[in-house]
Amino acid sequence: MQSKLRTTPQLAFLVDLILYVTVMFLIRELYFPKLSFIVNGLFWSLTTLIVANWRMRSRNISWKDLGLTKPNSLLRMIGISLLILVTVIITMIGVELLKDAFSETIKPDNSSAEAVSKFGNLKDNWPLFFQILPLILLESALEELLDRGFLLNWLERVFSFTSIATILAVMLQAAIFGFRHSYDFSLRSLSTGFIGLIMGIAYVKFGRNLWPLILAHCILNTVSMMDRV
Repeated sequence: MQSKLRTTPQLAFLVDLILYVTVMFLIRELYFPKLSFIVNGLFWSLTTLIVANWRMRSRNISWKDLGLTKPNSLLRMIGISLLILVTVIITMIGVELLKDAFSETIKPDNSSAEAVSKFGNLKDNWPLFFQILPLILLESALEELLDRGFLLNWLERVFSFTSIATILAVMLQAAIFGFRHSYDFSLRSLSTGFIGLIMGIAYVKFGRNLWPLILAHCILNTVSMMDRV
């Protein structure tokens, strides 16, 4: 995968990124009121996936090249996923402890109230939970493919003229990931950005395999939704 990335002109990746990010944000302006939020979200992600596939095909790069391949060890994959989960939990506790110190500059997290309007009232509603869970899991997997698989690698190639290209790519994809979830500087965008940062570091650190990240992301979102039931 790295050889394919290096042999592609740097400018080509920049053009790809401009197209990709433009579609990523503009497609979210298209909302179908008669459909649920999660269905709209999947529509946005799948549209962005089509753009990513288009640009990958033009560069002769596959998802397997980006890490969607069978892990060498199932136990190692589970171990990495557990490490990600523990790191996320510790980080979220830290964010909660520090939020009062930045309350004047960071908007509060209204995700609980927003979840009711987005997903319906999940309180004591297990049938609704199991109805939307497959969509939540699919969206979780798509976010790892798009943000860690595509976005991080394309950013890394754009910044390949520097010695800190990987660091910049990990940080920028995390910032975009966080901002895209709230479109403001709020506790939610900060928390989500930290999750994206942890996922990005884990992706680079542990062999650029997407499966541990997908597993961890699915568990995180499942637990988050269960907490609302």
